[in-house]
Amino acid sequence: MSTEIRVPALGESVTEATIAKWLKHEGDAVGVDEPLVELETDKVSVEVPAPHAGVLASIAVQEGDTVEVDALLGAIEEGGAATKTEASPAAAPAPAPAAASAGGEEIEVRVPASGESVTEADIGEWLKKEGDAVTADEPIVSLETDKAAMDVPAPVTGVLVKIAAQEGDTVEVGALLAVIQKGAAAKTNGAAPAPAKAASAPTPAPTTSQAAALSPAPRRVVAERGLDPAAIAGTGKDGRVTKGDALTAKAKPPAAPRAPRDLGPREERVKMSRLRQTIARRLKEAQDTAAMLTTFNDVDMSAVIELRKQYKDLFEKKHGIKLGFMSLFVKACVHALKEVPDVNAEIDGTDIIYRNHYDIGVAVGSDRGLVVPVVRDADMMSLAEIELAITDFGRRARAGDLKLEEMQGGTFTISNGGIYGSLLSTPILNMPQSGILGMHRIEQRPVARDGEVVVRPMMYLAMSYDHRVVDGKGAVTFLVRVKENLEDPQRLLLDL
Repeated sequence: MSTEIRVPALGESVTEATIAKWLKHEGDAVGVDEPLVELETDKVSVEVPAPHAGVLASIAVQEGDTVEVDALLGAIEEGGAATKTEASPAAAPAPAPAAASAGGEEIEVRVPASGESVTEADIGEWLKKEGDAVTADEPIVSLETDKAAMDVPAPVTGVLVKIAAQEGDTVEVGALLAVIQKGAAAKTNGAAPAPAKAASAPTPAPTTSQAAALSPAPRRVVAERGLDPAAIAGTGKDGRVTKGDALTAKAKPPAAPRAPRDLGPREERVKMSRLRQTIARRLKEAQDTAAMLTTFNDVDMSAVIELRKQYKDLFEKKHGIKLGFMSLFVKACVHALKEVPDVNAEIDGTDIIYRNHYDIGVAVGSDRGLVVPVVRDADMMSLAEIELAITDFGRRARAGDLKLEEMQGGTFTISNGGIYGSLLSTPILNMPQSGILGMHRIEQRPVARDGEVVVRPMMYLAMSYDHRVVDGKGAVTFLVRVKENLEDPQRLLLDL
């Protein structure tokens, strides 16, 4: 059975993406949730995972191509035989235990150092099981610290023969996580008939074509909540099941009455990850420490949109990256920070430290939590350099590859809730900084221009600030300058 792989939804205002890199080739074997292809948009980079195990039968688009949301990327043949990586193991007649023991030396996998102040981590999720084949640099386990989440890759190709720590365990830096037998063959290779047996089982509902075609988000909801994907009515394109469909299905009463004992628990207690605990603590500290206030304005995005439309192809051709909104916002904020230095300052005891450098934190959301990598010396960077830095941060934040030092020392932060559809919000300070700018979704709204009502693409801006350092006049002036710089981008060029 063949399953199509399509471009997932990438955010409310994102309609297209560029094929950055294929991580698999036609004929390669793939595992469920294994990344297949990397996409880049003007806001983020995302990896598209395999919906189920099988063989990548076809690739429909090439690296560098621009594709729209829901465009066909390729197809996976479920249960097919790989033409490359699995050819030799499939032909091996030796029984599974003997094949597994025929490998070379055993390599230990230990908890890596993740920053000077980080001494321990929690085991988040094992991505491989004992007996599974692994390849060099393939993630095998996810760790969570109080600073970030990260994946630990396999140091060599072979078989995972031992798991030394279980999910939820707390382990110290240097502790043993697992043992890999270098060059060994996986135990599962000797059990070729298993997929056929599973396919002929009398309960095929969970593996229907509709279930196999689920994109990662609804598939995760279905798995977590124990839903039957075949029973969910899809409202997406071509009847596809969306995440909203899966969430709604959970809320619907079952078709047939069940006994109370079959309804499952009414509550579920889940331990907070270390990253989530740290986020909660720091946000509460900001509220308890700073005299936080928020001022609002709106900006007409017509000029920025027209600028981007006019030069996006030439910009991408020259710099190899799309021209997005974030680099323009970073430049507009740096320009305003130079005029209102209080916003770029911070309190240290009874002193105020005025920063003469402009290191802009860019809030990046992932399924592991919110992190804020820093674009350093943004005033010295071009728009293309800023776009490249932000794209790289987004990719590595989702992969858990950000370094601790990359998330420290920012002087001002920008948070873009608009990519999730937010109309208006009051962002919380990223202490010890004194200011944070909240971006929101672009919305066509009627506004008055020269005595006439016209419809323009408008965005609300929210600027939260520490009133202990920044006066109301300074905060309003800062936000007005950001607005002016975006509505008339030539001001940035002329330094007005």
